[in-house]
Amino acid sequence: MSSRELHFYADMVKIRRFEQMAIDLYKEGLIGGSYHSYVGQEAVAVGVCAALTAEDTITTTYRGRGQHLAKGASAFRLFAELLGRIDGYCKGKGGPMHICDMETGILGANGIVAGGIPIAVGAALTCRMSGSKNVAAAFFGDGAVNQGVFSESMNLAALWELPVIFVCENNLYAEMTPLEKYVKNTKLVERAAAFGIPGEVVDGNDVEAVYQATQSAVKRARNGGGPAFFEMMTYRLQGHMLGDPETYRTKEEVAKWHAGDPILRWKKQLIARKAASGERLDEMEQTIAGELASAAERARASQEPDPSTILEDVL
Repeated sequence: MSSRELHFYADMVKIRRFEQMAIDLYKEGLIGGSYHSYVGQEAVAVGVCAALTAEDTITTTYRGRGQHLAKGASAFRLFAELLGRIDGYCKGKGGPMHICDMETGILGANGIVAGGIPIAVGAALTCRMSGSKNVAAAFFGDGAVNQGVFSESMNLAALWELPVIFVCENNLYAEMTPLEKYVKNTKLVERAAAFGIPGEVVDGNDVEAVYQATQSAVKRARNGGGPAFFEMMTYRLQGHMLGDPETYRTKEEVAKWHAGDPILRWKKQLIARKAASGERLDEMEQTIAGELASAAERARASQEPDPSTILEDVL
Protein backbone atom coordinates (compact mmCIF):
# COMPACT_ATOMS: atom_id res chain seq x y z
CA MET A 1 0.00 0.00 0.00
CA SER A 2 1.45 3.32 -1.04
CA SER A 3 1.54 6.43 1.09
CA ARG A 4 -0.86 7.98 -1.41
CA GLU A 5 -3.65 5.69 -0.28
CA LEU A 6 -3.10 6.63 3.35
CA HIS A 7 -3.16 10.27 2.26
CA PHE A 8 -6.55 9.57 0.67
CA TYR A 9 -7.85 8.60 4.09
CA ALA A 10 -6.22 11.50 5.89
CA ASP A 11 -7.54 14.02 3.35
CA MET A 12 -11.09 12.68 3.45
CA VAL A 13 -11.08 12.73 7.25
CA LYS A 14 -9.69 16.27 7.21
CA ILE A 15 -12.51 17.45 4.96
CA ARG A 16 -15.16 15.68 7.05
CA ARG A 17 -13.87 17.07 10.34
CA PHE A 18 -13.45 20.56 8.86
CA GLU A 19 -17.06 20.58 7.71
CA GLN A 20 -18.31 19.31 11.05
CA MET A 21 -16.38 22.01 12.92
CA ALA A 22 -17.58 24.67 10.49
CA ILE A 23 -21.16 23.57 11.10
CA ASP A 24 -20.62 24.06 14.84
CA LEU A 25 -19.27 27.56 14.15
CA TYR A 26 -22.31 28.27 12.00
CA LYS A 27 -24.63 27.14 14.79
CA GLU A 28 -22.83 29.56 17.12
CA GLY A 29 -23.82 32.35 14.76
CA LEU A 30 -20.23 33.05 13.71
CA ILE A 31 -20.70 32.33 9.98
CA GLY A 32 -23.05 34.44 7.90
CA GLY A 33 -25.28 33.43 5.01
CA SER A 34 -26.09 29.83 4.13
CA TYR A 35 -23.83 26.85 4.69
CA HIS A 36 -23.91 23.95 2.25
CA SER A 37 -22.20 20.92 3.77
CA TYR A 38 -19.86 18.69 1.74
CA VAL A 39 -20.24 15.77 4.17
CA GLY A 40 -20.54 12.54 2.18
CA GLN A 41 -18.86 13.66 -1.04
CA GLU A 42 -15.25 13.73 0.18
CA ALA A 43 -14.01 10.95 -2.11
CA VAL A 44 -14.69 13.04 -5.23
CA ALA A 45 -12.62 16.03 -4.11
CA VAL A 46 -9.76 13.89 -2.82
CA GLY A 47 -9.62 11.49 -5.75
CA VAL A 48 -9.73 14.19 -8.41
CA CYS A 49 -7.30 16.59 -6.74
CA ALA A 50 -4.82 13.76 -6.08
CA ALA A 51 -4.50 13.40 -9.84
CA LEU A 52 -3.70 17.10 -10.28
CA THR A 53 -0.49 19.04 -9.66
CA ALA A 54 -0.07 22.29 -7.76
CA GLU A 55 0.08 24.14 -11.10
CA ASP A 56 -3.25 22.74 -12.32
CA THR A 57 -6.35 24.83 -11.64
CA ILE A 58 -9.86 24.09 -10.44
CA THR A 59 -13.19 25.84 -10.06
CA THR A 60 -15.72 24.81 -7.43
CA THR A 61 -19.22 25.46 -6.21
CA TYR A 62 -20.56 26.98 -3.00
CA ARG A 63 -20.10 23.48 -1.53
CA GLY A 64 -16.39 23.64 -2.34
CA ARG A 65 -14.34 23.66 0.87
CA GLY A 66 -13.57 19.98 0.31
CA GLN A 67 -11.87 20.72 -2.99
CA HIS A 68 -9.96 23.60 -1.41
CA LEU A 69 -8.53 21.34 1.29
CA ALA A 70 -7.81 18.52 -1.16
CA LYS A 71 -5.93 20.97 -3.40
CA GLY A 72 -3.73 22.06 -0.50
CA ALA A 73 -5.46 25.08 0.99
CA SER A 74 -4.78 26.08 4.60
CA ALA A 75 -7.47 25.05 7.07
CA PHE A 76 -6.66 28.11 9.18
CA ARG A 77 -7.19 30.51 6.29
CA LEU A 78 -10.36 28.70 5.25
CA PHE A 79 -11.79 28.93 8.77
CA ALA A 80 -10.78 32.60 8.88
CA GLU A 81 -12.61 33.22 5.62
CA LEU A 82 -15.74 31.50 6.88
CA LEU A 83 -15.64 33.67 9.97
CA GLY A 84 -15.18 36.87 7.95
CA ARG A 85 -11.67 37.60 9.26
CA ILE A 86 -8.77 39.39 7.58
CA ASP A 87 -6.60 36.27 7.60
CA GLY A 88 -9.06 34.54 5.30
CA TYR A 89 -8.22 33.87 1.67
CA CYS A 90 -10.42 36.76 0.56
CA LYS A 91 -9.86 38.84 3.71
CA GLY A 92 -13.22 37.72 5.01
CA LYS A 93 -15.22 39.05 2.06
CA GLY A 94 -15.90 35.72 0.37
CA GLY A 95 -17.47 33.86 3.25
CA PRO A 96 -18.29 30.15 2.87
CA MET A 97 -19.56 30.42 -0.72
CA HIS A 98 -17.04 32.55 -2.64
CA ILE A 99 -13.51 31.49 -1.70
CA CYS A 100 -10.57 31.58 -4.09
CA ASP A 101 -6.82 31.08 -3.78
CA MET A 102 -4.70 31.70 -6.84
CA GLU A 103 -1.56 30.31 -5.20
CA THR A 104 -3.00 26.81 -4.97
CA GLY A 105 -4.76 27.07 -8.33
CA ILE A 106 -8.26 27.54 -6.94
CA LEU A 107 -9.88 29.98 -9.33
CA GLY A 108 -12.89 30.38 -7.14
CA ALA A 109 -15.98 28.90 -5.64
CA ASN A 110 -19.10 30.23 -7.25
CA GLY A 111 -22.54 30.90 -5.82
CA ILE A 112 -24.04 30.79 -9.33
CA VAL A 113 -24.97 27.27 -10.43
CA ALA A 114 -22.62 26.26 -13.29
CA GLY A 115 -20.79 29.59 -12.95
CA GLY A 116 -17.37 27.99 -12.55
CA ILE A 117 -17.59 25.81 -15.66
CA PRO A 118 -16.73 28.47 -18.28
CA ILE A 119 -13.98 29.82 -16.00
CA ALA A 120 -12.31 26.40 -16.02
CA VAL A 121 -12.64 26.28 -19.81
CA GLY A 122 -10.97 29.69 -19.98
CA ALA A 123 -8.15 28.41 -17.78
CA ALA A 124 -7.73 25.42 -20.08
CA LEU A 125 -7.60 27.77 -23.07
CA THR A 126 -4.82 29.67 -21.30
CA CYS A 127 -2.93 26.39 -20.91
CA ARG A 128 -3.31 25.70 -24.63
CA MET A 129 -2.30 29.20 -25.75
CA SER A 130 0.69 29.39 -23.39
CA GLY A 131 1.96 25.96 -24.40
CA SER A 132 1.92 24.58 -20.86
CA LYS A 133 1.00 21.00 -19.96
CA ASN A 134 -1.33 22.08 -17.17
CA VAL A 135 -5.00 21.16 -17.02
CA ALA A 136 -8.11 22.65 -15.44
CA ALA A 137 -10.94 20.86 -13.65
CA ALA A 138 -14.47 22.12 -13.08
CA PHE A 139 -16.50 20.72 -10.19
CA PHE A 140 -20.28 21.14 -10.39
CA GLY A 141 -23.48 19.44 -9.30
CA ASP A 142 -26.00 17.51 -11.35
CA GLY A 143 -28.33 20.50 -11.41
CA ALA A 144 -25.73 22.48 -13.37
CA VAL A 145 -26.09 20.37 -16.52
CA ASN A 146 -29.34 22.15 -17.39
CA GLN A 147 -27.70 25.56 -17.45
CA GLY A 148 -26.99 26.89 -20.91
CA VAL A 149 -23.39 27.76 -20.06
CA PHE A 150 -22.72 24.07 -19.38
CA SER A 151 -23.51 23.20 -23.00
CA GLU A 152 -21.64 26.20 -24.36
CA SER A 153 -18.57 25.29 -22.32
CA MET A 154 -18.67 21.62 -23.32
CA ASN A 155 -18.98 22.59 -26.97
CA LEU A 156 -16.01 24.98 -26.94
CA ALA A 157 -13.86 22.56 -24.95
CA ALA A 158 -14.56 19.80 -27.46
CA LEU A 159 -14.17 22.00 -30.52
CA TRP A 160 -10.82 23.37 -29.38
CA GLU A 161 -9.71 20.11 -27.69
CA LEU A 162 -8.94 21.91 -24.45
CA PRO A 163 -7.30 20.25 -21.42
CA VAL A 164 -10.27 20.48 -19.07
CA ILE A 165 -11.90 17.83 -16.88
CA PHE A 166 -15.62 18.24 -16.25
CA VAL A 167 -16.48 16.71 -12.85
CA CYS A 168 -20.22 16.37 -12.29
CA GLU A 169 -20.87 15.42 -8.67
CA ASN A 170 -24.22 13.72 -9.10
CA ASN A 171 -25.71 13.60 -5.60
CA LEU A 172 -29.16 12.89 -7.07
CA TYR A 173 -30.71 16.23 -6.14
CA ALA A 174 -30.69 19.74 -7.54
CA GLU A 175 -31.23 21.48 -4.22
CA MET A 176 -34.44 19.70 -3.14
CA THR A 177 -35.54 18.39 -6.55
CA PRO A 178 -34.84 14.71 -7.35
CA LEU A 179 -32.91 14.01 -10.54
CA GLU A 180 -35.80 12.19 -12.22
CA LYS A 181 -38.07 15.18 -11.65
CA TYR A 182 -36.03 17.63 -13.72
CA VAL A 183 -34.50 15.55 -16.55
CA LYS A 184 -36.08 12.93 -18.81
CA ASN A 185 -32.77 11.11 -19.32
CA THR A 186 -31.14 10.59 -15.93
CA LYS A 187 -27.96 9.21 -17.51
CA LEU A 188 -26.13 12.53 -17.44
CA VAL A 189 -22.96 10.98 -18.85
CA GLU A 190 -24.72 10.66 -22.20
CA ARG A 191 -24.61 14.43 -22.59
CA ALA A 192 -20.87 14.19 -23.17
CA ALA A 193 -21.39 12.07 -26.30
CA ALA A 194 -23.41 14.87 -27.89
CA PHE A 195 -20.25 16.99 -27.92
CA GLY A 196 -17.83 14.23 -28.84
CA ILE A 197 -16.30 14.21 -25.35
CA PRO A 198 -15.34 10.94 -23.64
CA GLY A 199 -17.68 10.33 -20.72
CA GLU A 200 -17.57 7.89 -17.83
CA VAL A 201 -19.73 7.06 -14.84
CA VAL A 202 -17.63 6.60 -11.69
CA ASP A 203 -18.49 5.44 -8.19
CA GLY A 204 -17.93 8.79 -6.51
CA ASN A 205 -17.84 7.19 -3.07
CA ASP A 206 -14.81 5.08 -4.03
CA VAL A 207 -11.79 7.38 -3.73
CA GLU A 208 -9.52 4.92 -5.53
CA ALA A 209 -11.88 4.64 -8.51
CA VAL A 210 -12.18 8.43 -8.68
CA TYR A 211 -8.40 8.84 -8.62
CA GLN A 212 -7.71 6.22 -11.28
CA ALA A 213 -10.34 7.55 -13.67
CA THR A 214 -9.18 11.15 -13.23
CA GLN A 215 -5.51 10.25 -13.53
CA SER A 216 -6.14 8.64 -16.92
CA ALA A 217 -8.13 11.62 -18.19
CA VAL A 218 -5.55 14.12 -16.92
CA LYS A 219 -2.74 12.24 -18.63
CA ARG A 220 -4.68 12.25 -21.90
CA ALA A 221 -5.48 15.96 -21.58
CA ARG A 222 -1.83 16.86 -20.92
CA ASN A 223 -0.87 15.08 -24.11
CA GLY A 224 -3.36 16.97 -26.27
CA GLY A 225 -6.21 14.48 -26.01
CA GLY A 226 -8.80 17.07 -25.09
CA PRO A 227 -11.49 17.19 -22.41
CA ALA A 228 -13.24 14.48 -20.40
CA PHE A 229 -16.56 14.31 -18.57
CA PHE A 230 -17.18 12.33 -15.39
CA GLU A 231 -20.50 11.63 -13.75
CA MET A 232 -19.38 10.95 -10.19
CA MET A 233 -22.19 9.16 -8.38
CA THR A 234 -22.24 10.32 -4.78
CA TYR A 235 -24.59 11.60 -2.09
CA ARG A 236 -24.69 14.43 0.42
CA LEU A 237 -25.34 12.93 3.83
CA GLN A 238 -26.85 16.17 5.08
CA GLY A 239 -29.42 18.53 3.63
CA HIS A 240 -28.85 20.95 0.79
CA MET A 241 -28.01 23.58 3.38
CA LEU A 242 -28.14 23.78 7.16
CA GLY A 243 -31.76 24.05 8.18
CA ASP A 244 -32.99 21.98 5.26
CA PRO A 245 -35.98 19.93 6.60
CA GLU A 246 -35.17 17.16 4.08
CA THR A 247 -38.82 16.29 3.51
CA TYR A 248 -38.04 15.40 -0.11
CA ARG A 249 -36.07 12.21 0.68
CA THR A 250 -36.75 9.25 2.92
CA LYS A 251 -34.86 8.25 6.05
CA GLU A 252 -34.36 4.83 4.45
CA GLU A 253 -32.59 6.37 1.46
CA VAL A 254 -30.31 8.45 3.66
CA ALA A 255 -29.52 5.42 5.85
CA LYS A 256 -28.60 3.37 2.79
CA TRP A 257 -26.07 6.00 1.68
CA HIS A 258 -24.72 6.35 5.22
CA ALA A 259 -23.86 2.66 5.00
CA GLY A 260 -21.77 3.46 1.94
CA ASP A 261 -19.96 6.41 3.57
CA PRO A 262 -16.77 6.90 1.51
CA ILE A 263 -14.58 7.32 4.58
CA LEU A 264 -15.86 4.17 6.28
CA ARG A 265 -15.53 2.24 3.03
CA TRP A 266 -11.92 3.29 2.58
CA LYS A 267 -11.09 2.62 6.21
CA LYS A 268 -12.39 -0.93 5.91
CA GLN A 269 -10.37 -1.45 2.73
CA LEU A 270 -7.16 -0.20 4.31
CA ILE A 271 -7.63 -2.55 7.26
CA ALA A 272 -8.56 -5.49 5.01
CA ARG A 273 -5.44 -4.91 2.89
CA LYS A 274 -3.38 -4.69 6.08
CA ALA A 275 -2.21 -1.24 5.00
CA ALA A 276 -2.93 0.13 8.46
CA SER A 277 -4.55 -1.03 11.66
CA GLY A 278 -7.78 0.40 12.92
CA GLU A 279 -5.89 1.83 15.87
CA ARG A 280 -3.45 3.68 13.62
CA LEU A 281 -6.27 5.13 11.54
CA ASP A 282 -8.08 6.21 14.71
CA GLU A 283 -4.89 7.95 15.85
CA MET A 284 -4.68 9.73 12.48
CA GLU A 285 -8.24 10.96 12.95
CA GLN A 286 -7.46 12.28 16.42
CA THR A 287 -4.34 14.08 15.19
CA ILE A 288 -6.24 15.67 12.32
CA ALA A 289 -9.08 16.73 14.62
CA GLY A 290 -6.57 18.34 16.99
CA GLU A 291 -4.86 20.24 14.17
CA LEU A 292 -8.20 21.50 12.86
CA ALA A 293 -9.35 22.55 16.33
CA SER A 294 -6.15 24.59 16.68
CA ALA A 295 -6.70 26.15 13.24
CA ALA A 296 -10.27 27.07 14.15
CA GLU A 297 -9.17 28.71 17.40
CA ARG A 298 -6.53 30.73 15.56
CA ALA A 299 -9.21 31.83 13.11
CA ARG A 300 -11.47 32.91 15.94
CA ALA A 301 -8.64 35.12 17.23
CA SER A 302 -8.09 36.72 13.83
CA GLN A 303 -9.24 40.31 13.49
CA GLU A 304 -12.31 41.39 11.60
CA PRO A 305 -11.73 43.67 8.58
CA ASP A 306 -11.78 47.40 9.15
CA PRO A 307 -15.05 48.80 7.72
CA SER A 308 -13.02 51.36 5.78
CA THR A 309 -11.65 48.52 3.57
CA ILE A 310 -15.07 47.40 2.39
CA LEU A 311 -14.49 48.54 -1.21
CA GLU A 312 -10.92 47.23 -1.47
CA ASP A 313 -10.35 44.19 -3.72
CA VAL A 314 -13.93 44.41 -4.99
CA LEU A 315 -14.33 44.65 -8.75
